[in-house]
Parts: sequence; C-alpha cells; structure tokens
Amino acid sequence: MKMTLKQGRGILMAGVLLTAIILFAGCGNKKESGEEGGQKPGTKENPVTVFAVSTSTAVRGELKDYLEFGGDVTAKTNIDITPDTSGRVAEIRVRVGDRVSKNDIIALVDPSRPGMNFEFSPVKAPIDGTITQVLVVPGSMVAPQLSLAKVGRTDTLEIVMNVPERFVSKIQLNQQAVLRLDAYPGEIFPARVTEVSPVLDTTSRTMTVKLALLSPDSRIKAGMFARVKLITDTRTNTIKIQDTAVVTRFGESSVFIITEMTDEDGTSYMAVRKQKVIPGIRVDDRMEIRSGLQGGEEIVVRGQTLLEDGSRVNIVSRVPGLPEQESEK
Repeated sequence: MKMTLKQGRGILMAGVLLTAIILFAGCGNKKESGEEGGQKPGTKENPVTVFAVSTSTAVRGELKDYLEFGGDVTAKTNIDITPDTSGRVAEIRVRVGDRVSKNDIIALVDPSRPGMNFEFSPVKAPIDGTITQVLVVPGSMVAPQLSLAKVGRTDTLEIVMNVPERFVSKIQLNQQAVLRLDAYPGEIFPARVTEVSPVLDTTSRTMTVKLALLSPDSRIKAGMFARVKLITDTRTNTIKIQDTAVVTRFGESSVFIITEMTDEDGTSYMAVRKQKVIPGIRVDDRMEIRSGLQGGEEIVVRGQTLLEDGSRVNIVSRVPGLPEQESEK
C-alpha cells in the first residue's frame, strides 16, 4: 500500500514530537535528581570554609590585680649629726659606710677665734648605725644648727612612695607588695604596707605610703629605686583565660569553644560552639570569667574574628594554658 505525501508528513511530525518529549523528560529527571540529592559539603562544587585558629585552655585558679608605683629605699632611722659649737672642722674621722656606735667621735671642731684659742670640740654619733652621708670637709665652717653627717640604721630599711589621689581608696595597712630593683633583675622582694599618711600633699595631690621588707636583705641599699607592685585584689578559685579569647559583638561578650562534630557520612571534624560569658577583672593578658565557663574547656585565642557558631576550624597551634597559681613578676 502506497503512503501519501500527507501521511508521510504526519508520521515525521509525530516522530519529532516524541523525541522532544523524551529529551525534556530526561532533563527534568536530571534536575529533580540534583535537587533531591544535592551536593555534599566539602566537594569542589560546594566547598566548606575552614578557619585556622590557635587555642588555649580555660583554667581555674588564682588571679591577682595590682597597681605599680615607684619608690625610694631609705633608712628607717636617719639622723643628722650636728656639732655643739660653731667653728671650723679640724678633722673628719669617718667615711660613708662606716659603722659607728653611740657617742663615737666622728669629727673635731676648732672653736678658736682670732686671739682666742680653745680646745677642739668633739662631735659624737647620737645612735648606733652606719654613716650614710658626710656633708663637710676639713676646713668647713659649721654651727650647731648645721649637719656634719647623717647616721642611719640600714638594717631597718623602708620604701617610701607617693600614691596619686585617684588610687588612695585602694591602699590600706598591711597590704602585700613585691619589689623589683634594677640592681637585681629577675629577683623579687616581698614587702607590706606599714604606714599610710592621713593627709595628701596639696601641691602634688599624692599620699605618702611606706613599706617594709618582710625579709631583710643586706644587698638592698638605701638610695636604691624600687618598682613596687602593690596587690589590690586577689581572686581565688576563679576561671581565667587569655584576654584575646573574648569577642565582644553588639555589647555581648563570648568565647568560642572547640567541639568535635560528625557529618552525614560519619566523618568527624573540629568546629566551634559560641558561648556567652560574663568577664570580670583584667590583669595584664589574663581575664577573669565570672560566668559561662567551668574550666578545662579548649577555647580559641587567635583567629576567632570571623567565626560563627558551628564554624569548622583547623587548630594550627595550642598556646600553653595559664598557671593555676599566679607567680610574681
């Protein structure tokens, strides 16, 4: 049976339509399959951002707040040695650093006048101690109100410092302190507050405070400059962390705690959990955490600027944790 031209055209159009339907259905299945299955995170099509971070450990221990001042080491007892009469110094019998006893003769004064000769007048030490200054030389003219030398008890030294008015409320008797001296770098000397002036100097607006060494040390000399670290607050059994770990956003302080998570195929990875905290006092590079941490948590201390809750991280270094007990520096 012969096919007419019209019938041939109809069959051709039907074939083209059937092919188009098959192709459309295949594309639809591909799209649907992609939408349902999606792409796994971490593939080239859908990469996951991993942040490099450094961590440390939150520690429960002691934290000491302090103030620093400069002070002068002086002899607690330092007395002027004066003559009994006016005249010219005939002889000086001591040098700085000499030990003397009470009533030892340290100098002789010639009270003679033109045409009048008198015996030399002795100048005696008023107390036992060490000569800390000699203020005259032979031939000098002296009078009863003028000091020839100074004698002090260097075994009883004290540290005198002037505290600015804004810190006065934090100073009290028997307060603990540590001293550092340029002569002995790296060493510390414990001390305590023994005297607090009841008034302030109206010119400098400072208050005079005196400290005593807890353990006398012969190496410390009157006249040395001391750097005084005065302990104003001690927190015990508190949580402390590196201050760089705390992130403040929109008035809320938080830290990022390292946690291990598992993805859909069972592969574990490191991520962070954002934890709100209430910070306390800050001392140097340490910060007290009053609420939000228990101690022992591994927290991010560097690289947390762009982190969010659940961000994946790669720990590139671990900073040693803070000591439980504060050491004096």
